[in-house]
Amino acid sequence: QVQLVESGGGSMQAGGSLRLSCSASDSVYSSESHCMAWFRQAPGKEREGVAVIDTTGSTRYADSVKGRFSISKDNAKTTLYLQMNSLKPEDTAMYYCAAGSGRLWYLSIYDANYWGQGTQVTVSS
Repeated sequence: QVQLVESGGGSMQAGGSLRLSCSASDSVYSSESHCMAWFRQAPGKEREGVAVIDTTGSTRYADSVKGRFSISKDNAKTTLYLQMNSLKPEDTAMYYCAAGSGRLWYLSIYDANYWGQGTQVTVSS
């Protein structure tokens, strides 16, 4: 069964750093998913794309996190990461790992085939 499991969320002061991890089952990571991505959803807001990485290692970021967040993956461990630096209160959200075809490059929620259950990130000022 396909599974994505996030971890690493927590509470942090503004300016701090967190690293999120997403453990993917082999069936997601090695076969169908050309792209893996991070999304986030703040209370009362729509889910939005944060960062995406494809099988070549190319990356793309939302303007709001460019220069602060970094997406990477460890093929050997089938794990996706999101390093978040210089955190701001507006980064507070539930963060979700997602996997999908090449169309996920454009960070649309409709192009994600698989979702994790989410991990909460709270940044206080």
